[in-house]
Amino acid sequence: MKRYPVKPGPRVLRKAEPALPAVVEPVSSGSPFLSFSYSWTEVSTTGGNAKVRAKHARYEEGRLTTEQFEGELDRGVYERAMRDAQRRILDQWSLFLRSFPSLLP
Repeated sequence: MKRYPVKPGPRVLRKAEPALPAVVEPVSSGSPFLSFSYSWTEVSTTGGNAKVRAKHARYEEGRLTTEQFEGELDRGVYERAMRDAQRRILDQWSLFLRSFPSLLP
């Protein structure tokens, strides 16, 4: 196809606009566009003591804040916390497994 049925007309060049686009300022009040929080806690035992390490990080309203701490606990406090955690997990599992006998013939 050497010839197209429609020929384009002459193009006129125009100058670019020198004005810059408007800058949008961040809004500090109201609901933020992006926010997150992150935390972790580590508990370990050595001998008669339990060591606790924790870190918390938050990004809210354009500010990043972090907190961290380390400390030691008595071994009895650690063992009680572990027993409570295990009991809660087992309670949840037993509640979950109680739903299955109704499905069996």
